[in-house]
Amino acid sequence: MSTQTETIRRNTVPQIANRKGGDPIVSLTSYHAHTAAIVDKYADFILVGDSLGMVMHGMDSTVGVPLDLMIMHGKAVVRGTQKALIVVDMPFGTYEESPNIAFRNAAKIMKETSCGAIKLEGGARMADTIKFLTERGIPVMAHIGLTPQSSHVMGGFKTQGRDEDTWAAHIADAHAVTNAGAFSVVLEGMVEPLASKITKEIAIPTIGIGASADCDGQILVLEDMLGMNPWTPKFVKVYGSLGPMIEDSVKRYASDVKDRSFPSEDEVYR
Repeated sequence: MSTQTETIRRNTVPQIANRKGGDPIVSLTSYHAHTAAIVDKYADFILVGDSLGMVMHGMDSTVGVPLDLMIMHGKAVVRGTQKALIVVDMPFGTYEESPNIAFRNAAKIMKETSCGAIKLEGGARMADTIKFLTERGIPVMAHIGLTPQSSHVMGGFKTQGRDEDTWAAHIADAHAVTNAGAFSVVLEGMVEPLASKITKEIAIPTIGIGASADCDGQILVLEDMLGMNPWTPKFVKVYGSLGPMIEDSVKRYASDVKDRSFPSEDEVYR
């Protein structure tokens, strides 16, 4: 008697885009296969964020992350997943110069990782590039508000929209990326009323991080959510305490090594 195995189909860009105003979109970052496999069970899309430079490699910011590093981690996440749409960040310096260069690097990411979309930072200033990419088959998730790659210009990681006089520029950014063809947009570090207003005004899903519960979806850095980051942002709800658990496990292991309290070879191999 033969049995049929149910085929798991990966979420697509149109499926995420069609969630506007519907069930909230669940997302987290992931940078390696084993955590991605866990997140894959619950997330609609997984972002391979350039935050990996800080989280995984100890960098001070995301600015120093090279393209090849994003591709390496992107490959790992794709290999570890079956269901979630995988979105890979374009790192600083790989897309700002011209639409042609952006296409070349985005195509390299998609071909080498087999991801489903890329993400890039910037609103109206990147609209021409977003249009150029989407017209040539590269799905784009936009990112406005607090854009970490521009933190040096912004003077650090500062909440956007505290001064209502700045709202018009952020709203214009949201409309610009929508009109350029982005299938969704991340709203980061943005005051709640502004993020809520943008969500109501534009036709594509908004993904909040330190923004508003009214956004069409939410994303967090996995390690922040798990309590592995000692300087977790204030807006993050911490769901675990993995950092202290790891430290306690390492401490007990070190003690066992010093006490030589391991199973004997006979116990291990019998």
